[in-house]
Amino acid sequence: MLYFTLKYLHIIGGSVLLGTGAGIAFFMLLAHRTGNPVVIAGVARIVVTADFLFTATAVVAQPITGVALALYLGYPLSQHWIVLSTLLYVLTGAFWLPVVRMQMEMRDLAIAAVEEGAPLPARYHRLFKTWFLFGFPAFAAVLAIFWLMILRPPEIW
Repeated sequence: MLYFTLKYLHIIGGSVLLGTGAGIAFFMLLAHRTGNPVVIAGVARIVVTADFLFTATAVVAQPITGVALALYLGYPLSQHWIVLSTLLYVLTGAFWLPVVRMQMEMRDLAIAAVEEGAPLPARYHRLFKTWFLFGFPAFAAVLAIFWLMILRPPEIW
């Protein structure tokens, strides 16, 4: 029963990371395309909240359930696929943490633009471009981790 509980929580956590990341990217992109600071401010508020509620929870749970599963199954943490998954996870985090900060700043800039009745400042557009670009390696790394989970040993090593 412990194995299935850990596996279930690990799969749910990975799904939350992938799904929330894709959803946040989709909604932020669509809000940005409107060019409307009111829309962007509203969506960015929700996106920041979702990142803290869902993504951050999954970020904490994944290594806990992953290590617990590996130890339960007797896999040494030094196995190549585990090391590679860990490196990809760290890579994802290296892009995700700045993205969260960028989302918060884009939200604040959009709110300020609404309050001032002004257009979005150049800083917002620079942040959005960087935010958008940071999503590609992070998303690719999460997809690679899923691939490694599916093709776990002995299939790949």
